[in-house]
Amino acid sequence: MKDRRTFLKQSGILTTSALLYSGTGLSAMAQSEQGTYTHAAQKGSRWLDGSRLVVSVSMQFEAGGQPENAESPFPQNMQKGYKDLPAETWYQYGYREGIPRMLDNWDKLGIKVTSHMVGGAVLKNPELAKEIVQRGHEAAAHGMNWATQYTMPYAEEKKFIGDGVDAIRKITGFNPIGYNANWLRRGENTLKILQELGFLYHIDDLSRDEPFIQKVNGKAFVTVPYTLRCNDIQLIEGKNFSVDQFINQVKMEFDQLYQEAATRRRQMSISFHDRIGGTPQMVQATKELFTYMTNQPGVNFKRKDEIARMALEDKTTITE
Repeated sequence: MKDRRTFLKQSGILTTSALLYSGTGLSAMAQSEQGTYTHAAQKGSRWLDGSRLVVSVSMQFEAGGQPENAESPFPQNMQKGYKDLPAETWYQYGYREGIPRMLDNWDKLGIKVTSHMVGGAVLKNPELAKEIVQRGHEAAAHGMNWATQYTMPYAEEKKFIGDGVDAIRKITGFNPIGYNANWLRRGENTLKILQELGFLYHIDDLSRDEPFIQKVNGKAFVTVPYTLRCNDIQLIEGKNFSVDQFINQVKMEFDQLYQEAATRRRQMSISFHDRIGGTPQMVQATKELFTYMTNQPGVNFKRKDEIARMALEDKTTITE
């Protein structure tokens, strides 16, 4: 499997159009690699493709789009009028080291992820944003910046979401169909706006361990549930878990869902943030976890756009 340096050297000979999502299915590259960890269909599977358990990974691309003096591991005691320079370097780690290291890890593991991209971060690091898509991962929208979205009037929120989409599309050529609000805090109008803008799904929901459909503006709209239980910003930064604790918690979550998946449709979500999940220790932890998971029959890793489309196609998907 190529490492990042080799990929970057060779990527110039690849045509972007051959790698991007076509709008009607996965790209040729994604299709060719989709079955890397496909096992025989499980008896009693509730997924159309025969998976027993679907695992979906989020890779948040936020660093570079954060406001000045944003939340960080440093004490929040900066005097007014001064810039928190050490905290800025914590965010810089996300695009200088974190995402590149995670991209190599995903390649070694043979999986594709969904990258929730802040528009401002994409514009600040366009080559990295393009690389994520060129390596077969989904680009999903994550707002234009870290503004408080749920307080915005309808027109302002629609422009805010649209500006983020435009940044991703302009830089990567990928048309986002999935959305994640900052800290999941969408507003009363968010789903209506997303439906109007052509999105198929959002992830700002913790209520189930499987995708479900609801009617928005009279049309089917998918929720692909997110997670705080298997989320590095919640566990590593928020609760100061060690990597061993993180591994144990995620593994126990997997084991329970895998057991339930013998008779029910089950989806497991795991989330990594550029400046946290891309640290050397966390990448090692991820390698250990995902190797364990892929050794279990019927486990498949899928991008969230794949899950949303499969949910829409499946007439047995829960509809609210």
